[in-house]
Amino acid sequence: MYIHIGGDTVIERKSIVGIMEIENTSTSKITKDFFRKNGKKVINISDDLPRSFIITKDNNKSKIYISPISTATLYKRCRERKIKENG
Repeated sequence: MYIHIGGDTVIERKSIVGIMEIENTSTSKITKDFFRKNGKKVINISDDLPRSFIITKDNNKSKIYISPISTATLYKRCRERKIKENG
């Protein structure tokens, strides 16, 4: 199942490794180092204010999407899809 994460971007739910809130994590040294080390994998999907980032892994390739959608909304979308799939 696919999840809309903002802009014109959808990703497979099963490829999601983590969804983090930018505001709470962007000041952390660990997060800054993470983005610095993985800069080539970062995809900014919108010109809107970033609210979250989504880490994905598919076929041993990681990507980091910067999204204007809140973590709560993304989580809700993932849960709704899972409930619909399971019946």
